[in-house]
Amino acid sequence: MLKDITFGQFFPGDSTLHRMDARVKILLTIAYIVLIFCVDSAISYGLFVAFTFILMFLSQIPVRTYVKSVKPMFVFIFITAILNLFLSDGTVVWSWRFISITDKGIILAIQMMIRVTLLVISSSVLTYTTSPIRLTSAIESIMKPLSKIGVPSHEIAMMMTIALRFIPTLIDEADKITKAQTARGADFEGGNIISRAKAMIPLLVPLFISAFRRADDLAIAMESRCYHGGEGRTSLHVPKIGLIDVVAIFVVAILLFIPIAEKYLPMFS
Repeated sequence: MLKDITFGQFFPGDSTLHRMDARVKILLTIAYIVLIFCVDSAISYGLFVAFTFILMFLSQIPVRTYVKSVKPMFVFIFITAILNLFLSDGTVVWSWRFISITDKGIILAIQMMIRVTLLVISSSVLTYTTSPIRLTSAIESIMKPLSKIGVPSHEIAMMMTIALRFIPTLIDEADKITKAQTARGADFEGGNIISRAKAMIPLLVPLFISAFRRADDLAIAMESRCYHGGEGRTSLHVPKIGLIDVVAIFVVAILLFIPIAEKYLPMFS
């Protein structure tokens, strides 16, 4: 299960999405996620699903990798769908005692499942095709105007990127500890929820110790290389917006009109 978590990993490549400016990718990903939660019709969802598949194809990363990124979210997606299914108003299509399912609840459950799935995949496309160094530089560049009011943009960008970068490392460490504890007779699968929670203690304690040790090693390594924050630092690779970025901005701008079309064009209603 832990091996299935691929969020935060970077897959080197030379695809169209790999060559895009990281700043543009971050801003367009945020805009795309917002648009996902704005659309409401079946045609719109079909267009967004098709566009997401195009992104997966352009990234040149296997589809099974994206499936792995969604698998850890299955429980959250299922719970969200159930809550929308049973707690929504509308015309009752099935009922049993105090439980009832409405037509609006079914629609909302399906919509939330699609929205969360597209959210995870689009976020994965960003991290899969953007190296941690470029991600840090892009976040710092986007937040740079806030430094004029005292916001430490470089430090915040560095912390966010380090946290994102260490997700796969900690997952791999947790998987090794789990296998070691299982070999010693630990049972992480059997019993009820309480017993499973107790069984996680032998896993969490060494994992936290390992995380603190890695953080200390990283701090020592940064200090030994005379790292003192973002003041006076320059970039080796200056990011530039190219033709691919302009085309991507144009495509997302077209997607921006879909919520407007839903409101005023009858074909979307």
